Amino acid sequence: MSQPGPTPLTAVALSAMDRDAFVAALDGIVEHTSWATERAWAARPFADRAALHAAIFAAIVQASAEEQLELLRQHPELAGRAAIANTLTAESTQEQDRAGLRNCSPEEYAQLTALNDAYGKRFGHPFIVAVTGMNRQQVMALFAQRLQNDPDTERMEALKQVGRIIGIRLDERVAGNA
Repeated sequence: MSQPGPTPLTAVALSAMDRDAFVAALDGIVEHTSWATERAWAARPFADRAALHAAIFAAIVQASAEEQLELLRQHPELAGRAAIANTLTAESTQEQDRAGLRNCSPEEYAQLTALNDAYGKRFGHPFIVAVTGMNRQQVMALFAQRLQNDPDTERMEALKQVGRIIGIRLDERVAGNA
C-alpha cells in the first residue's frame, strides 16, 4: 500500500492558513518579495486560483512607486550574473532554462549582457518578461524593442509581466481552480 502524498495546495487550503503559513506556502511566487503575499492574505477567502492571483497582483498595483521599483529590482537579469553564478531562485532557473537562456552561445551572452546593461541604465531595474513559451531569440528581440519605451510605459509593462509570472507560478503550484 502506498503512502498518500501531501495534500495539494489549493486556494481553499490557502484561505484557511494563518498569515505566516500562507506567506511560506507561496514563497517564490513573487521574486524575493513577501510583502505582496502578506497583503494579499487580507483578501481571504479565495474562491479559486484566479481570485488568489488577483489579490496578489492588486497588492502590487496598489503599492507605492518605491515598493514597486524595489519589487522590480528583485528580479534577476535574463542570462545575467545570477544565472552565471548559479544563484537564481528555483523558479527563475526553470523559467530561463525552458527559454534556452542558460544555453546561449558566447555571442548571445555578449548581446544579452549589453541589453541588460543598457536596460538597467535606462530604467533602473532589470528587464522583466514572462519567458514561458518563448525562445531566446524571441526574448532578445522583445528586449531590444522594449528598450525603446519611455520609463512610465516600461514600468507598467514590467509590472504586467510580473503579473504574468505570478500567474504561471500559481498555475504550477496551486492545484485545480479551487
